[in-house]
Amino acid sequence: MDNPFEFPLDLPERGSRQRLAALHGQLRAAILDGRLKAGLRLPATRVVADALGVSRNTVVAAYDLLLSEGYIVARRGAGNFVADLAARRPVVPAKTLADRNERRLAPYWRHIDTMPAPMELGAFTCDFRLGIPDSRSFPYEVWRRLSARALRHLSNAAPLYGHPQGSPALREAIARHISFARAVACERDDVIVTNGAQQAFDLLARVLVTPGRTVLAVEDPGYPPLQEVFRAADAKVVGVPVDEEGLVVDKLPDDTNVIYVTPSHQFPLGVLMSPRRRMALLDFARSRGAVIIEDDYDSEFRYSGRPLDALQTLDRDGVVCYVGTFSKCLFPTLRIGYAVAPPWLRVALANAKYQADWHGNVMAQDALAAFVAEGHLVRHVRHMRKIYAERRDILLDALKRHGDGRLHVYPSDAGLHLAVRLPDSVDATQLAKRAAAVGIRLETLNSCALDSAAVNGLAFGFGMIDAQRIDEGIRRLVQLLDR
Repeated sequence: MDNPFEFPLDLPERGSRQRLAALHGQLRAAILDGRLKAGLRLPATRVVADALGVSRNTVVAAYDLLLSEGYIVARRGAGNFVADLAARRPVVPAKTLADRNERRLAPYWRHIDTMPAPMELGAFTCDFRLGIPDSRSFPYEVWRRLSARALRHLSNAAPLYGHPQGSPALREAIARHISFARAVACERDDVIVTNGAQQAFDLLARVLVTPGRTVLAVEDPGYPPLQEVFRAADAKVVGVPVDEEGLVVDKLPDDTNVIYVTPSHQFPLGVLMSPRRRMALLDFARSRGAVIIEDDYDSEFRYSGRPLDALQTLDRDGVVCYVGTFSKCLFPTLRIGYAVAPPWLRVALANAKYQADWHGNVMAQDALAAFVAEGHLVRHVRHMRKIYAERRDILLDALKRHGDGRLHVYPSDAGLHLAVRLPDSVDATQLAKRAAAVGIRLETLNSCALDSAAVNGLAFGFGMIDAQRIDEGIRRLVQLLDR
């Protein structure tokens, strides 16, 4: 006779004395994993016995065990039915359940209850968002050709994993490019390719932080995503004020272990760290055995004067780890950044990359290597610098004309945004909310500050906004300011 159940039952040989235990266990497992649904009528004991070739007493005993354990229920004159196990579970108050689940997480993650929102264009007529370049002028046809070439190369290569430090060709191209563009002294083996600058920060936190002991000093206001990475690693994050010469080195705590700075275009104020402060910062790190993370995120776009040497260029003691990204000069979805590590840090950082995700997208890295080596990057940056310079000039003029002296622009000669200090009588957060209601997207400086009361102002990104929208946006903003 056919098996009356819709799943196989594997019973031991006759005479093994394990047939009852096996039948009971397999039926219970089927109830627990849902193969036998709640409310289902079980086959009669005689039918099961005949089909499986066991005695009816064995099946009756198995059903009786399931009945005593609450897995099935008997209904007089109707037979045996699978019980509704959900009804037997105790009701746990929502707060108790949340607390119980929360304790399973590491402390940092217990109070995070929202998913990060994807960046979308939205319905803003004037979008001054930070950190987003204009990708409409990117040479996609060139990129398509180089990607196809990289794919052909991969199809002819051995199907192996890539190098944890990144494609050798890309590391070579990066070393040559930043040596030319930023005077960063490095070789191919000093470069570790990452999934954007954010992964570089994550890897640095993994290898530099001793939980509960490491002190990270950051610019205040500064770049929040970096701060959160180090908090997640259980570092103590301390804010250090910024003035028009950059990070105030004299305010660094004596017990600082790691220092994060954006010296070429401070985020979000945009100021340039002075040569005096740069040398003082290097002296501080050298004398205390601290590490400097130099984030050179959009220094390709400089509009006047000669760029100051990077901290890594001035470093003679191996205290600087230089981090860069292609997200600002090309397009964010590329997700390729890099770190130039001093010799003592390189092996640990490469192993952290290996443990995190082994390696990045080999095809994209090979395409980017060719893009850089064949001069397309330099030509694209030169082209975009002209476009951004025009938008920056329009923005500065509009702030001056419409602001009527009430909008103090922080000095800045590089990057894709400008910052403005508002009068004390104006609340930046409320002004940004009112602006959003009329289609103007802005970011406040206090959203980047550890001490939100320390800075009252707005940041204006000009990477993605059309030039003809800038004057209109500032004019309407000042009208809100007047109200």
